[in-house]
Amino acid sequence: MGEGAPYKLLCSFAGIPLVRRVCTEAIESAIGPVVVVTGFRAQDVEAALAGLPLEFVVNPRHADGMASSLQVGLTHPALQAVDGLIVMLADMPTVGAMALRQLRDQFLVHNGHAVIRAADGDRPGNPVVLPKSLFAPIMSLAGDEGARRVIAAGGLPVHLVDIGPAALQDVDTPEALVAAGGELREITHG
Repeated sequence: MGEGAPYKLLCSFAGIPLVRRVCTEAIESAIGPVVVVTGFRAQDVEAALAGLPLEFVVNPRHADGMASSLQVGLTHPALQAVDGLIVMLADMPTVGAMALRQLRDQFLVHNGHAVIRAADGDRPGNPVVLPKSLFAPIMSLAGDEGARRVIAAGGLPVHLVDIGPAALQDVDTPEALVAAGGELREITHG
């Protein structure tokens, strides 16, 4: 977002912090436990999510990059019995509950033996459903590396689910946040 910019996850979308908006969609999808990995400004993020039925885990190494957040999330007890995990990014304001259910449904169609990836047409994006068979290799990732290498080496088929432009719309700049319907002002209440 740039120096001096507000923290995007706390920016207002119709009076609701972005992180709360995204987590509410995950909860409304009713596909399983929702575990939120926090790091930077963890207390503010948790305050923005107050009252929601979520599990939290703080990543003390969040500055190391995405790999550590995936790893910390996978160690949460709520995820020990799951067959797959939807990795959902908190800066994607237009991914809704219906899209998450579509991803889950395709995961079930493939009996948990495929990676399911949201797409806009044939352009892959996020969220991604990772089968349990990839959890152990994810624990070997480092830095700002996501699961892409693990997916490629895992030998599992990757199926795209077209959820439209939401699969590619994240808000990494002030202009993108405003274009997605957000305001460049932080709110920390739920």
